[in-house]
Amino acid sequence: MIQMSGPEMDNNEQEIDLVELAKRLWGERKFLLKCCGIAVVVGLVVAFSIPKEYSTTVKLAPETSDPSKKMGNLGGLAAMAGINLGASAGADAISPDLYPDVVQSIPFLLELFPVEVTNEKGTLSASLFKYMNEHQQSAWWGNVISAPFKLLGWVKEQFSKEEPTVSGELTSFRLTNEQAGVIRGLQERISASVDKKTLVITVSVQMQDPLISASLTQIVLEKLQGYITNYRTQKAKQDLEFTEKVFGEARESYYKAQRAYAAFEDANKNIISASYRTEQERLKNEMTLTFNVYNTLAQKLEQDKLRVQEQTPVYTVISPATVPLKPASPKKSLILVGFVFLALFGGIGYLFVKDMFEKNKLVEEDYLPVE
Repeated sequence: MIQMSGPEMDNNEQEIDLVELAKRLWGERKFLLKCCGIAVVVGLVVAFSIPKEYSTTVKLAPETSDPSKKMGNLGGLAAMAGINLGASAGADAISPDLYPDVVQSIPFLLELFPVEVTNEKGTLSASLFKYMNEHQQSAWWGNVISAPFKLLGWVKEQFSKEEPTVSGELTSFRLTNEQAGVIRGLQERISASVDKKTLVITVSVQMQDPLISASLTQIVLEKLQGYITNYRTQKAKQDLEFTEKVFGEARESYYKAQRAYAAFEDANKNIISASYRTEQERLKNEMTLTFNVYNTLAQKLEQDKLRVQEQTPVYTVISPATVPLKPASPKKSLILVGFVFLALFGGIGYLFVKDMFEKNKLVEEDYLPVE
């Protein structure tokens, strides 16, 4: 008699089990095919019930913030005017790593509320806030699930005090429930990311209409550029405004001193006296002093103008916004495959559980006492 060792017996038992399993599943092929057919029907219902979403992506490359390279552009011109731009060179005011946080911030998204959007068919033209709040489609089961909560909210509103209305400009300090809901929706649909190596900024917007998706992406890109530009040049613009104000005052003082000196000279022609020479010297010195202040501030004004220009960032749009031709979601094929796999494994699991219960039942019947 040939005796088999333990591992050989285990391998044979596994082969037998696999053969038995294949036979068992082949015998229940009709049941499994029914499960897959039902899964296909359910998957199609689910796939066609989910609203289409269109995604638009743009890529933006900001300029490098190397002060030595930036100063090289206008450094020669400033040197000819006697202006030193070395003090204006400094580190970048805001890192590209913060751009995603800027796009997700409430003040940034509030600026998008009044933006007018129009769908591709031209049947809808409304503000972005109204579009997000009143014209968003959802799957039918979402309406069924949210119906009890909406009913509870309506009942609560009937027995509670009215919510104070928020008037005036939109601010992030106090938002209504509708505004907060739209903010959350935009935060889910608008995203930005930065490549750590190349610093390329990618902005993506997903909407239920392709034209709205593309147009909103372009608006987000422009507002992001404006936000970063204002952030970088804010201090330089404040300095420029102050210099312009002081320069205007110095110019008026210089012109006033000029007029006073000219009037004194016209009124005292052919007069030679010590008091005349003293007053003439005083007026001349005052005019010279005001001119020096005026000349210094004129140079400072040109320096501040150049500084604003130097700190204004330049962006290169690598991939512009285009109207998407195909929806990004739902992925109908993936949904169907997923439902078929779930039904197939669910059916196999059901057969295993069924066989296990039948075996346990037979064992219990074998041990029952015979009357």
